[in-house]
Amino acid sequence: MKHIISVLVENKFGVLARVAGLFSARGFNINSLTVGETEDPSVSRMTIVVKGDDKILDQVKKQLNKLIDVIRVKDYLRKEHIDKELVIFKVNVNKKAKAKAITLIRKSAANIVKSTADIIAVEMVGSQDDIDKLFYALKDNGYKIKEMVRSGRIAMEL
Repeated sequence: MKHIISVLVENKFGVLARVAGLFSARGFNINSLTVGETEDPSVSRMTIVVKGDDKILDQVKKQLNKLIDVIRVKDYLRKEHIDKELVIFKVNVNKKAKAKAITLIRKSAANIVKSTADIIAVEMVGSQDDIDKLFYALKDNGYKIKEMVRSGRIAMEL
């Protein structure tokens, strides 16, 4: 089961290492991790996506709450929330197939940020599923993704 965990922490040196260390010590691979300041510059929000068993993850959350720099821990698995991700990628195109690639990209609500004769640079903000749909629609239509960068998910409880 994938858990999206939000951890509010004091914005201090070493906090990220201690938080990541708790997951590592339990044998959890972090699927994505984003960290940024909140509306209060002394507080950062970590959004951590991890697959794991509920029982063991509950123990990790309890241990996170014991860390001195942790303010609050929330698991969004069973809570109403929104989550988004940013992706930027380059698609190889040739002159004949470029128009079809542009059509696929525009249908997905992605933006073309740069275009040359043989490459289209695309950015998209959306759900992980929406981003994956565009990625596979392009691949399934014979386009090669030359390079891709994903931000990791961010989430907020509603």
